[in-house]
Amino acid sequence: MALVLTDIQKVQLSISPTSAAGNPAPVDGAPVWETSDPTVVTLDVATDGLSAVAVTTGKLGSARVSVTADADLGTGVKTLSGVLDVEVKASEAVSLAVSAGTPTDK
Repeated sequence: MALVLTDIQKVQLSISPTSAAGNPAPVDGAPVWETSDPTVVTLDVATDGLSAVAVTTGKLGSARVSVTADADLGTGVKTLSGVLDVEVKASEAVSLAVSAGTPTDK
């Protein structure tokens, strides 16, 4: 199931690394966030990498937000990852444009 946003919205995203027992757990370094389509959704990532704001660009479509973190606190790397599908739909109408065709004789 995708998170649905309108073309004028943004949303706060966050991660909470936990241990196998469900306790808060540290990660090595700042997690890395990515968007599959920055023309649809951009990310403003916090310095610590534990959160980001997903901002729609105004273009309709879908994008996958992914985040990876290193769970190995030593010199090795054990990658954890998470994904969120985002669908951007049109917001409500706020104006009407009237257009005319080419005039013809009656």
